[in-house]
Amino acid sequence: MRAILLAGGYGTRLQPITNTIPKCLLPINGIPLLEIWLDNLSRAGIGPYLINTHYLADQVERHFLTSPHKHEVRLVYEPELLGTAGTLFANIDFFQDEDGFLIHADNYSLCDLTRLIKAHRERPADCLMTILTFCTDDLSSCGIVEIDERGVVVRFHEKVAHPPGNRANGAVYILSKEFIADILPHAGKVQDISTQLICQYLGRIYTYHTDAAHIDIGTPASYIKALGHGSGAT
Repeated sequence: MRAILLAGGYGTRLQPITNTIPKCLLPINGIPLLEIWLDNLSRAGIGPYLINTHYLADQVERHFLTSPHKHEVRLVYEPELLGTAGTLFANIDFFQDEDGFLIHADNYSLCDLTRLIKAHRERPADCLMTILTFCTDDLSSCGIVEIDERGVVVRFHEKVAHPPGNRANGAVYILSKEFIADILPHAGKVQDISTQLICQYLGRIYTYHTDAAHIDIGTPASYIKALGHGSGAT
């Protein structure tokens, strides 16, 4: 199973930390965030990987000259950011007509990806994709997910003040090949995965919930929180 990692963003909420280093290379106890993802993906038997770049792309390129995963990584530079859905559509052939991962790589996660894959393979027959969920204390900064008794998404609440619950979208998706085929007519029409694409598939999205650390590295405070969790997978 292949993986596309979204890593081209500016990390503006993390300034001034990200004035000189891209968010995707921020170290967690000495290990760059992207390398933590690639280590965890590799341990779960996932690869190769496509990573989009934009902000401080030269640093990312230099990093992968010596990365232990360099032979499994394809970097795709975007002169202008395409948006999360735009990057997916621009590189959708990378999945080679198979199920694949789409990951917001600016999150720090110790999720057991092997269990996530197992949940995806055992999902209800009418579900076209599986998303990772986690519990958050910062309700207004996350997309909150409502599920039914089967663990299937029935509603998204995107960064609202008082959502019903604290189960958040972890922005780690396994897309089935059927889902990939189904979304092709949307190519060029949407830019954002969460607010414009997957929200059209309510009732057809399965969830896998993790109790492991999963942190959006969006602010200096959340970065400090991640530093307290170490860097290895559990």
